[in-house]
Amino acid sequence: MAEVLTDPLKGSGLLGNATVPSCLLTGHSEGASGELLRVDMEIEAGKLARIAPAGTLSNARNIVDLDGGMVLPTLVDLHTHLDKGQIWPRKPNPDGSFMGALEAVGDDREANWSADDVRARMEFSLKSAFAHGTSAIRTHLDSVPPQETISWPLFEEIRQEWKGRIDLQAVCLFGIDRLLTDEAYLEPVADRVAAAGGVMGAVTYMVDDLDRHLESVFRVAMDRGLDLDFHVDETLDPSAVTLRHIAETALRLGYEGKIVCGHCCSLSMHEDAEVDRTLDLLAQAEIAVVTLPMCNMYLQDRQAGRTPRRRGVTLLHEMRARGIKVAVASDNTRDPFYAYGDLDLIEVYTQATRILQLDHPIADWIRCITTTPASLMNVEHGSLTPGCAANLILFRARAWNELLSRPAGPRDVIRNGYSIDRALPDYRELDHLMQKGQVRP
Repeated sequence: MAEVLTDPLKGSGLLGNATVPSCLLTGHSEGASGELLRVDMEIEAGKLARIAPAGTLSNARNIVDLDGGMVLPTLVDLHTHLDKGQIWPRKPNPDGSFMGALEAVGDDREANWSADDVRARMEFSLKSAFAHGTSAIRTHLDSVPPQETISWPLFEEIRQEWKGRIDLQAVCLFGIDRLLTDEAYLEPVADRVAAAGGVMGAVTYMVDDLDRHLESVFRVAMDRGLDLDFHVDETLDPSAVTLRHIAETALRLGYEGKIVCGHCCSLSMHEDAEVDRTLDLLAQAEIAVVTLPMCNMYLQDRQAGRTPRRRGVTLLHEMRARGIKVAVASDNTRDPFYAYGDLDLIEVYTQATRILQLDHPIADWIRCITTTPASLMNVEHGSLTPGCAANLILFRARAWNELLSRPAGPRDVIRNGYSIDRALPDYRELDHLMQKGQVRP
């Protein structure tokens, strides 16, 4: 694997002549400009000790001249599905559609998602994310009975095992239509989420008594002091307006926790008046939005034999103009909802830039995989802060155009001041799980 450093970093040293985005420097007053600065970065005993203009720290020992190479903090992935990941070889999407994905995952979950199976696939994905330079991940966990009795205890084990490498959060995931016939489901699953220090969530779409069921989800979260994270309007049907209903519910109930809404695809199909109404409510309710561009482009507007016309992504530019927090994340990885991906947020950010036109100007969109998701997860990642752990990604690329043109170019990952082994796990590690006809014991 191509690397930046000739010799590995071992806890201390000086990274000279580095290029950094000003918006990620703590306390920098011109963050929104997207300005790139040349700096020296001194690392002592695993911490980022000092950041100063390039050339001013040149008397330090163990100098590594980065020759203008870009340095980013390790990254934050706000929306993933680690429990679904890597099942594509045994259960591909039959036609690339959303319903095909839903049915394929349901069948695979019922047949195969034992603790051993979920653990092996989650570990594989975490090893990939770690090697690419991610240090915090929020994952949604399918919580349809009896899967929640397997996945939540397992998640708590894995979170502890990965402590210090990747900070993990989990969100409860179930379709809100379940509450049409099983309202008793909600209290015990909310208790399980609270006991695990998780986040309450649901997949929302237009169902009977939507407002009442949304209120039920909000109230179990409020009773337990939980944040909320919803899958919202993952469709191009313009009649899907659950995003607006979520904002209205939050305001009506006076909810004070953090709310993240993912996907929000149908908003791109709404008339301008409905868009303005919804975005004004989101801003008032301080609801953040995470877009999943690679997965949404894979599933949305797919019809056999017809070239897709619509991108399926939500209105990030309009949201940010209103002060709404926005993020970009990986979503699914090698499963029926998205056949590809490797939990590499640099790939995700590159694709997001191209798909959503996050350029002209580049501005501070890099916050979408750094400081913004970190703030929504309440974790100390994603910024370049003296005194904090030296968790960094080093690139040979010297400017945004070089990085976004060659996202798979040379890269080193530094954790607590030490270079890590960036070897990716081999897909053959999962071969024993991919046998057709495997049945969960």
